[in-house]
Amino acid sequence: MERQSSGSAQKFAARAGLIAWIGFVALAVTWGSQSYRNTVRTAQDRVVTSTQIVATHATWVYELGVQATRRIADTVRAPRDPGYGGTVRDIADAVEGLPGSVKAYVIDEHGRTLYSTDPGVKPIDITDRDYFVALKEGRSEYVSALLISRLNNDRIFVFSRRLERDGAFAGAVTVSLSGDIMKPIWESVDLGGSFTVSFIRNDGQLVARYPEPDQGLDMSEHPLFTQYLEEADQGTYLSEASPVDGVRRLVGYRKVLGTPFIAVAAADYGLLMQPFWRDMAVLATVTVLACLGSLAATWRTRQLLRIQDHQSAALQVALENNEFLLREVHHRVKNNLQSVMSLIRLHMKGNEKSEALSNRIKAMVAVHEQIYQRDSFSEVDAAELVQTVAQNVVAAYGADVQVKFDLATTAVSNDRATSLALLINELVTNCMKYAFTDGDEGVVTVILRGPGEDGFCRLEVIDNGRGFDPAHQSKGTGTRLIEGSIRQLDGSFSIEGNAGTHFSARVRLV
Repeated sequence: MERQSSGSAQKFAARAGLIAWIGFVALAVTWGSQSYRNTVRTAQDRVVTSTQIVATHATWVYELGVQATRRIADTVRAPRDPGYGGTVRDIADAVEGLPGSVKAYVIDEHGRTLYSTDPGVKPIDITDRDYFVALKEGRSEYVSALLISRLNNDRIFVFSRRLERDGAFAGAVTVSLSGDIMKPIWESVDLGGSFTVSFIRNDGQLVARYPEPDQGLDMSEHPLFTQYLEEADQGTYLSEASPVDGVRRLVGYRKVLGTPFIAVAAADYGLLMQPFWRDMAVLATVTVLACLGSLAATWRTRQLLRIQDHQSAALQVALENNEFLLREVHHRVKNNLQSVMSLIRLHMKGNEKSEALSNRIKAMVAVHEQIYQRDSFSEVDAAELVQTVAQNVVAAYGADVQVKFDLATTAVSNDRATSLALLINELVTNCMKYAFTDGDEGVVTVILRGPGEDGFCRLEVIDNGRGFDPAHQSKGTGTRLIEGSIRQLDGSFSIEGNAGTHFSARVRLV
């Protein structure tokens, strides 16, 4: 019956672990989906805001080009011949206040440059340029696509305005803007990573871009014009590969009212999605840890159930251990009783006073008290044992003696504790009996130093009594006990009797 109950519990634990796994996975999917939506929404908002900034600059650039060509046209009028009286200074005044990258030209109907603010101007043929051809064919003003300058190979785009004489085409005013004019716009947007800003003409021709492309680009067949602009004048879309450099970007676009421009800001999609991938890394870590925790909990539960199956056997082992400990206690008590019997025989042989025998038995009792009060069956605190035995001796004699202790905290094994207690008892008893005369202010100092590198401890008992001559000392029961205790502690000792008594011993306590 117990085995069947345990088997059912193990199956329940396995099912609970599986349900926990399913819950963790469902939570991870929900959290991941929400994080993805939030990241995409934030990315779209950033791109839309950036596109608005680009559109604002597009309006400014368009007004700059249109107003500049108009002011120059008003200044020079239509040139009648190469000796026309307009001057370069007149043109410079007309473009005063425009960015330094703006260069102005006045061109006759044959495409020859008559006036210019460009210090590097030189004769070139522009009659094939679309900004000249369109004016010649009747357009009053025109904005070119991206061009490579024939003067310095820079990326430029051109605003041009038609000049007429008696209703006929008489030349053009052109204002050339370097593609570098896009750099401040790019810096103000700062979407991070590999992002771009662009002006695209409404027929799909690239006008300006930063970073600058190697050449112009026709995007009339790109989804931006074939799909997205037909659906809305502004918005965002994901471009898997840029037609310029192949980079995957989130593109924001906006028609710029009053201009022929489409403003575009394209952000590095990988960079925009980094918050999502960081969330995914955290989510994966949490999910793995949760699943591992669930697996560990299931495994542990099954282990506990198996342990429960063997509980009876474990209790039997514990019972046998307790019986062993009880036998060990009896063994120790027997040994201590044998020690008591030996003391009694020594007492009767030497005819010592019963007080001395009582103190020795108390020293042994102190060892048992240390063991039983602290449930320490292998070792006791030597410092506490020494202090207890010494104080018991002083109290037994009722002497007006001050005992000072300098005891290091160290352990003494139970096998050696009795020998240490008897040694302290005899040493302090000798101080009480022989060191002082009536009226003396006696001081006994007990010092115990912890074990050194050789494993021996230093024990010292010092009094400020009258001292004695070790050469004339007779060996009584106390002396024999001291020597026996030192032997049992594997130690050695020395006694000095000048200016008080100084007992010093090296003993091994464990």
